[in-house]
Amino acid sequence: MGQDLNVSRKEAEHFINQYFETYPAIKTYLDGLVDFAKTSGYAKTMFGRRRPVPELKSSNFMQRSFGERVAMNAPIQGTAADIIKIAMIRVHDRLIREGYKSRLILQVHDELLIETAESEKDAVIALLEEEMRQAADLKVELAVGTECGYDWYEAH
Repeated sequence: MGQDLNVSRKEAEHFINQYFETYPAIKTYLDGLVDFAKTSGYAKTMFGRRRPVPELKSSNFMQRSFGERVAMNAPIQGTAADIIKIAMIRVHDRLIREGYKSRLILQVHDELLIETAESEKDAVIALLEEEMRQAADLKVELAVGTECGYDWYEAH
């Protein structure tokens, strides 16, 4: 983190400590993820997908520390990956089932790229936003943004 922000290791550590003092429930949550992985041997996403974390049993401090980072990261990032995969499948299926000419052609991280017939643009945007918002039942609403362009660069 320190390198990304161009601050010293001590400053980065201070920032992280302040963050957890401000939001102690997040620290408790992350510690719980590590404890679960230590007990079970794996981390899991909200949808139950598992990622083994054998590094947590290592006698090597660096490997064990890596395992702790994996145990915290895998459930969060893995759940995000699960959500976009669910949305991707649902969008693809609806485009075909409802007879659109438009086609899902690419997924990049949390983005879906659809090649859309101009006449279908508004309907496909509505379909995409609906399926992405409903891909997971969370306590918070999933934020969805759509952009259009004649190529991926223009849409960004």
